[in-house]
Order: sequence, then structure tokens, then C-alpha cells
Amino acid sequence: MKTHFVSLVVPLYNEEANVAKLYYEITSVMDAAGIRSEIVFVDDGSSDRTVENLVQAAEEDSRVKIVSFRRNFGQTAAMAAGFDYAQGDVIVTLDGDLQNDPAEIPRMIAKLDEGYDLVAGWRKNRQDAAISRKLPS
Repeated sequence: MKTHFVSLVVPLYNEEANVAKLYYEITSVMDAAGIRSEIVFVDDGSSDRTVENLVQAAEEDSRVKIVSFRRNFGQTAAMAAGFDYAQGDVIVTLDGDLQNDPAEIPRMIAKLDEGYDLVAGWRKNRQDAAISRKLPS
């Protein structure tokens, strides 16, 4: 396996219930795989305690970068901001709702090591309740 520096870009909007668990899942996987990484969390103007919970979870972890918007600009703007802050030679995107499994990241990195320029995944069993979320996705 090649040595990569991986930037995980995670847009968040009102995910106060998920951010601590997501942080721990990401760091557990990256640590176990021995992958150097940073996590760029982009809060897209959340009105709940997303940022406070994230700061608390990641207080002493220099791998964590937090970008916080004053208001909601949408996922595209959040992703763009995350890409701007990312320092890695590989960028992995994850949603903040725990529907992307961080355990898949090492397998994706291994595919890059095989010579692929891009590796993509998808959610096989989406958990979105509304058809307005499933249909466009």
C-alpha cells in the first residue's frame, strides 16, 4: 500500500446527534488501517449543537479541521469549502448522517493503489424516509 495523506471532507447540517459517533468511527478506522489523515468537517449553518458537539468530540485531535458557515449555503458550497481546506493527496467525501461507512475507506484507498484514478461508492440501502431525498439521489 502506498503512503497517502487522506483528507476526509464531511459536510454537516443539523447533525448534533451524529457528529461524535461519526468522528469516533472515522478515527477508529483510519487509526486501525494506519492511514495518515485529516478530517475537514464543514458545518453548513446548523441551528442545533452540531459544532459544539463536534468541538467537544475532537478537542485534542489536531487532525480535525472545522469550517463553519454563518448560514446554510447547501451541500455543494460545503463540499467546495471542504475541498479548499483539504491538504491531502486523496480526498474522501462522507455524509454526516452515518449512512456512509468509514470502514470502506481502506478498501477504496487500496483500489487507488491498484492504479485507478477515481474510486466511487454508493449507499446500497438508503435510510432516507422521504421520496424527495431518494429519488434525486
